[in-house]
Amino acid sequence: MASRFQLRRWRVWMNDSLVLVEATDERVGRGTMQGYSISDVSRVEVPVYGYINNKEQYLKRLRRVEGQVRGLQRMVEEERYCIDILTQVTAATKALHAVALGVLEGHIATCVVDAAGGPDAAAKVKEATDAIGRLLQA
Repeated sequence: MASRFQLRRWRVWMNDSLVLVEATDERVGRGTMQGYSISDVSRVEVPVYGYINNKEQYLKRLRRVEGQVRGLQRMVEEERYCIDILTQVTAATKALHAVALGVLEGHIATCVVDAAGGPDAAAKVKEATDAIGRLLQA
């Protein structure tokens, strides 16, 4: 028989660190943390991903790309000139590559370095990021 209780998770900042808060209680159905005390939840440390510090910048860029793609759809619907469409596709692709490279750099600088922990890890991160950047520009 299935439990009548649900497990709900939230990511919240507590004491300057990001934690995953979990609660199993009939009050979870309300979809809010309101009414929970520390005794109602268990706290589990979760990693802070490399892109978190630039999250707003990435979201802004992705919204801009979303607008570019909508513009591309309009251009096709309006049967615009092929080269104009290809130019806009190239611009949207480059914008996505910039986001991808930034997220990858953050991943390597945080997740990979934390995992590796070697003394020259930062130099290796820079080297790998530069190489990947060259590949994306090709």
